[in-house]
Amino acid sequence: MTAAPDGGLAYGIQLPVQARSVVFAETWEAEAGPADLVEVARAADRAGFAYVACCDHVAIPRRLADAMGTTWYDPVATLAHLAAVTERVRLLSHVAVVGLRHPLLTAKQYATLDHLSGGRLLLGVGAGHVPEEFAALGVDFARRGPLLDETVDALRAALGPEEYPEHHGPVYDFAGLGQRPRPARGRVPVWVGGSSPAAVRRAATRGDGWLPQGDPRDELPAKIGTIRQLRAQAGLDGAFTVGAITEPLYVGEPSWPVGRRTLTGAPEVLAASLRAYAAMGVHQIQVRFRSRSRAELTDQMAAFGTEVAPLLG
Repeated sequence: MTAAPDGGLAYGIQLPVQARSVVFAETWEAEAGPADLVEVARAADRAGFAYVACCDHVAIPRRLADAMGTTWYDPVATLAHLAAVTERVRLLSHVAVVGLRHPLLTAKQYATLDHLSGGRLLLGVGAGHVPEEFAALGVDFARRGPLLDETVDALRAALGPEEYPEHHGPVYDFAGLGQRPRPARGRVPVWVGGSSPAAVRRAATRGDGWLPQGDPRDELPAKIGTIRQLRAQAGLDGAFTVGAITEPLYVGEPSWPVGRRTLTGAPEVLAASLRAYAAMGVHQIQVRFRSRSRAELTDQMAAFGTEVAPLLG
């Protein structure tokens, strides 16, 4: 995926319910459950969303629980469940902290998911930020950057077409070990998340795409320019998907306080604002809607798909 089929911006969504951080969760999500998650995924499928996304945390320490919560659904289990109840929408881990797991284990899980879903997986990966998670699993938090570099390399081999993938690195070394099923379309795209210089470098030189972490609009062009430069220096000219997370959205004029940063208004107004991302070189945007209920969220998604999305070209 580099852009929508008509050349406009592709658009995806981080799912509600599966992660309950106070930074982004709406009040209604506290009482929501699997049925709500399924309905939102189906709404995304109907409304032309490119993907639905699920986060990844193994365990949250008490010191962070007030802000982050402890509800974080497992991305493999969640996306597999949603694959079975949707038809078209792609399935994104945003982001999987793959350094916490051996790449052959990660490859087995995600290749199976991709196979079962008919090739709809997008593997988003990131370095992680919670030291206690790493300590509990016996992984060196201080070395998570270099470890992720190698893990991405290993995963690109293990999630490719070869039944017997091969990787030789300082931490992981494997060959002659067969894994089936293979990814349905030959290989799984790997998008790298993060906005630090190291993450931008990693995305440019090792990934198939970049998932920034909510960078302000005025900071995106410079980072996109850096990615282009790094890829050119490395002789990389294949398809590469640049993403962005938009401001919160509300289609129409809200009758309740949606926050000063939220973009609101008629479809033409929203589309004009969002087209600025395409002008920067962004191919896909991750949107988030303010809502007071599941019904309001799915109504917003439907309105975006039918009224805003056609204007994004």
